[in-house]
Amino acid sequence: MRNYNSVDQILSHLDRGLRTIFVKPNIKAKDYPGNNAKYNSDMDKADRKRSARLMRVNHAGEIAAQGLYHGHATTAKDEKIRSHMNTSANEEKLHLGWCEKRLYELDDRPSALTPVWYLGSYTLGAAVGLLGDKWSLGFISETEKQVVEHLDKHLEHLPEQDKKSREILLNIRSDEAKHDKSAQAAGATELPTLAKVLMNGISKVMTKTSYWV
Repeated sequence: MRNYNSVDQILSHLDRGLRTIFVKPNIKAKDYPGNNAKYNSDMDKADRKRSARLMRVNHAGEIAAQGLYHGHATTAKDEKIRSHMNTSANEEKLHLGWCEKRLYELDDRPSALTPVWYLGSYTLGAAVGLLGDKWSLGFISETEKQVVEHLDKHLEHLPEQDKKSREILLNIRSDEAKHDKSAQAAGATELPTLAKVLMNGISKVMTKTSYWV
């Protein structure tokens, strides 16, 4: 088995980041929740635009999730925790693909600030990971809780006719709740209230910006 040195690891992280940002995910038809819903061609222009902006926010969130998990995995102390982070990142790739596919169906595009969301989240994830695996897992757990709350709001604001986007978000919500529970089961530490407030503030900046840009 090959032993990877620091240069190998840096190149591996760089390759993974570039693929996340620039390579379009390959989504099989059977894995796409939207295939179970009727295509919403009857939505008017305003509703399609609103749906597209909401899905762009969710796509930005999934890019950030990739960055967070990759960053946490980079500085994880325990090999099991590193494997846990990488497994969750791979599961989140499906969400990224779903959001991107739906965006193009709505004749829109991902956020122009995609590289910023990834690099910022990667840096944050790696920094938290340096504090220890339990704190890293606690950060993931709290992140997923806030994502579920965010998705609940988006489900309320989606146009009623957009059943396809709704089905996608419901599937994502279910998975995020599972990731929260798995992080807790792995030994997550409860974050201080101040940390939760700061995380929520950072999330709002990304959400409001990616809605328009």
